[in-house]
Amino acid sequence: MRGHAIGVLSRAGIADAEVDADLLTGHVLGLSRGQVQAAVIMGTPLTSTDAAAILELLRRRALREPLQHITGRAPFRSLELLVGPGVFVPRPETEQVAQFAIDALRSLPDPAPIGVDLGTGSGAIALALAVEVPNAVIWAVENSPEAFPWTTRNFEQVDAPNATLVFGDLADALTELDGTVAVVISNPPYIPADAIPRDPEVRLFDPAHALYGGADGLDVVRHVSRTALRLLRPGGVLVIEHGELQGAEIRALLAQDGWRAPATHRDYTTRDRATTALRP
Repeated sequence: MRGHAIGVLSRAGIADAEVDADLLTGHVLGLSRGQVQAAVIMGTPLTSTDAAAILELLRRRALREPLQHITGRAPFRSLELLVGPGVFVPRPETEQVAQFAIDALRSLPDPAPIGVDLGTGSGAIALALAVEVPNAVIWAVENSPEAFPWTTRNFEQVDAPNATLVFGDLADALTELDGTVAVVISNPPYIPADAIPRDPEVRLFDPAHALYGGADGLDVVRHVSRTALRLLRPGGVLVIEHGELQGAEIRALLAQDGWRAPATHRDYTTRDRATTALRP
């Protein structure tokens, strides 16, 4: 069965066919990937019911439905988040972007530094900050009616006492925090309107609201810059995730808005992935 599953997904163009085959099998059987591999080695038989369930999940994945939509879960740093249609699936590269905010919060002498995640989506970044910097006070903002139920479920599941979720537009959110925040982070929609993502999982299943940022992709980034200037205290840190070709444009945008020391950082694949700046 495992060989058949890998073949089905490989022919469908799935890059990590072996991994996905094991994870889908494990989802049906309630096993980890390692346990699935051990069962294969030991020749553990499948029931006809389990085999049929696995074949149905393989069919869906072969149509390029995201693995996370099928299992209903997405790992992010130490968390496992609930995801599905209507919410952006958190990506591994965002884990590294979140680290900038985590490091900035940890470096502060404040007993309870404030961090804000603008456009939190699934809640991945905000909840990672809350869990990994337990002395910080984390606020998260989301304005998508389709995504917000997922965000709410994840906040309830993680149950971090130092994290607060707010439904609202990031352009005018959290005015009560103006001038007090230590770190603002955002993974905004940044794909230009006429750029079509290559991966079917993104193009067909991720919500457009979380992908496209206007003609040049930077419409929401401009709002993030202005909101962060309002929220952050002097010396506060801004972290923005973006596309690999947008670093120079975003640095110029931030410099024009008055930010100090805008700098672009590469991810583990050497692609420009995030830009940071300091509140003057």
